[in-house]
Amino acid sequence: MFVIGLTGSIAMGKTTTARMFAEEGVPVHDADAVVHKLYAGEAAGLIEAAFPGSTKNGTVDRIQLGKQVTGDPTALRRLEEIVHPLVRNAERKFLRDAEIAGAPIVVLDVPLLFETGGDGRVDATVVVSAPAEMQRERVLERGVSLERLEALLGRQMADAEKRRRADFVVDSAQ
Repeated sequence: MFVIGLTGSIAMGKTTTARMFAEEGVPVHDADAVVHKLYAGEAAGLIEAAFPGSTKNGTVDRIQLGKQVTGDPTALRRLEEIVHPLVRNAERKFLRDAEIAGAPIVVLDVPLLFETGGDGRVDATVVVSAPAEMQRERVLERGVSLERLEALLGRQMADAEKRRRADFVVDSAQ
């Protein structure tokens, strides 16, 4: 089974690209969707224990959690130590299930693929990219502030470096 690692920063077109793979029948594992599911289930209690006041009604309150980890590398590392192993477990199950089903190709949609060393677990990497101005426009259309965009980008590898490391680049500006 050939494993493609799909990545790209916020508002670059990664979700659209992942959807195109899925529409062609390629199984796609969406790490962000897994995190959202974990925040409403298995990870909520663990996160509340590490970050008191970060949940509401048994679900992680992303705004409250963000207040506790933004700008605090130690807190962010602690959160990642809770969440990343759970996401990897879900990824391993996805790969096992896809292999059993006989899928010749799968996609792992991982926003921080390079940053977490995930590129070492895939056969090829695809980076979705667009000019910075277009990214900003797309982010603002989503209602995300430029401050939030800068915070997110500050934790990620620069787009130019992702493009340099990629086996394939999808230019979503077209």
